[in-house]
Amino acid sequence: MWPQKQRQVNLLTSSPSSSPPYERVAYLDTDVGQPEFTPPGCLSLTVLDRETIDLKFLPERCFFFGDISSKRDPEIYLTYIFALYDHYHKQHHELSRSASPGKSGVPLIVNTPGWVKGIGYDLLVDMLKHIAPSHVVNICISAKSKNLPSGAFWSQDGDAGAVTLIEINSARQDSLNRSVLVQKDSRHLRDLSIVTYFRQCFPSDMSISTIKEVARALAAHPPYEVPVSAVSIKHLHCEVPKDEIFYSLNATIVGLAVNSEDSGHLPRCVGLGIVRGVDILRRVLYIITPVPQNVVEDVDVLLQGFIQIPTYLLQVQGSVSPYMASNVLPGI
Repeated sequence: MWPQKQRQVNLLTSSPSSSPPYERVAYLDTDVGQPEFTPPGCLSLTVLDRETIDLKFLPERCFFFGDISSKRDPEIYLTYIFALYDHYHKQHHELSRSASPGKSGVPLIVNTPGWVKGIGYDLLVDMLKHIAPSHVVNICISAKSKNLPSGAFWSQDGDAGAVTLIEINSARQDSLNRSVLVQKDSRHLRDLSIVTYFRQCFPSDMSISTIKEVARALAAHPPYEVPVSAVSIKHLHCEVPKDEIFYSLNATIVGLAVNSEDSGHLPRCVGLGIVRGVDILRRVLYIITPVPQNVVEDVDVLLQGFIQIPTYLLQVQGSVSPYMASNVLPGI
């Protein structure tokens, strides 16, 4: 299922062996670089109730981390993951059991990143301890030095207890039984994910099939007009001088978020937007997003991280880039 992540651990928190097929399955995605159901830079919990090919599901809860690697801020990364898991446990585990005694509730699958060395290893151990899964699947390769330790490596005494450990070899091997890593362009895949996401600004039956057509359509798409006074702007992983905030926002991807008490005062991400332009005189931001207007109206936080607009969305043949503004910097 994840052939590109050869040294990954995937977790299942409840056993399906003694139960009939589940009507719903929860999916906790902790891989900010290559998530399954959201654009890159997001951590999310999605509840699936049917098979899918195009992976078009709206997450039940999502946080915008704003980078493609957890090393930018490991502490807030874990904070988001623990909040997502605790939400799942409260809404889909405890409630299901109280409503139907004897049933195990909605099972949870956790998709983990492939970074399992150094800080990545420490983060994985912390995740395992907090989630306490019933099953752990460890995907190994022939280069043993790159694999995770065998057994319950996250446990202090190495005792797996009631956890079922499954270790499998990578799917692709050469004639000498050496693992063959899938060659891929991670940046290109992330860019395609972003393009696919913003393609949702338009009806599915609209004739847009190429990246160039998406770029042209977005350049002509009417943006939302967002007064600066209606939102708070938060820069993730960095500090921006107050007089350069508008300059830093222009032509960037931002997380559209809502402050919420039920998520521990962590701003819940409801989608992403492209800041197409900034009018410093009127103090207005122009934002393109596929998020419906009734949801956008609740957005009160803009989160800026390091997720960049794909280059080919900035290059619109035959017209000036719509992501350029002449009055962004004070005094211009």
